[in-house]
Amino acid sequence: HGGTGIAIAAGQKGDVDLLIVHDKAREVKFIQDGDGLERRCFAYNYFYIVGPADDPAKITGLNATEAFQSIMENGLTEPDQVKFITRGDQSGTHSKEQSLWKAAGYNYSEVNTSGPWYVDAGSPMGATLIMANEKSAYTLTDMSTFMAYKGNLTLVPLIEGGDELLNVYSAIAINPEKHPGVNCRLANDFIDYLVSAECQEIIGTYGQEQYGKPLFFKGEDSCDVMGCSAEECVVPTQAGCAEA
Repeated sequence: HGGTGIAIAAGQKGDVDLLIVHDKAREVKFIQDGDGLERRCFAYNYFYIVGPADDPAKITGLNATEAFQSIMENGLTEPDQVKFITRGDQSGTHSKEQSLWKAAGYNYSEVNTSGPWYVDAGSPMGATLIMANEKSAYTLTDMSTFMAYKGNLTLVPLIEGGDELLNVYSAIAINPEKHPGVNCRLANDFIDYLVSAECQEIIGTYGQEQYGKPLFFKGEDSCDVMGCSAEECVVPTQAGCAEA
């Protein structure tokens, strides 16, 4: 297990039977390259932009791209007060962060080398949140990891919700024609379970008791919200596996 980048690399080598990932552009390319069969959307939540409660970059009330602009502008002029921690690990969250910098009008390679305000954690989400907390810095996080860690953090969500911060989870079975060693039938059976009414109910309530709100929203009847095509929401999975 690991971030989307690690998962896709494993899928490209045929080391796994299916992927559960959250980076549509790379998922589509993975399928176009012949490594995966079909993309199935099954759950979603949102990314948060979190930071210190005193919000030195004054991003509260802005949208996500405006927030990134303000963080960079203030980070460049006051790097001791305003910092941003990036995962820097080619995960789905890191890809989302890069897309937000682009939407804010910046070239990511320039952001990445623009000064001490921008700190590369090179770490998974939990470790990145802990580093951001220690440095009283901003970061982009998925909602579920933040909820799981927030009891140990002083960081607070400053920007949440909205289409810009939508986070869609999908499953892709590995193509057995390109990777003959994979268990395609088992992968599709598991994907069919993910989109089943039984599993969707589990997804839609998971975390409610412990955290006071579910960590994910079920994909069932939410195809439009997730921005997925009708084909990506078909139940059960349509992709056939080559006959043994």
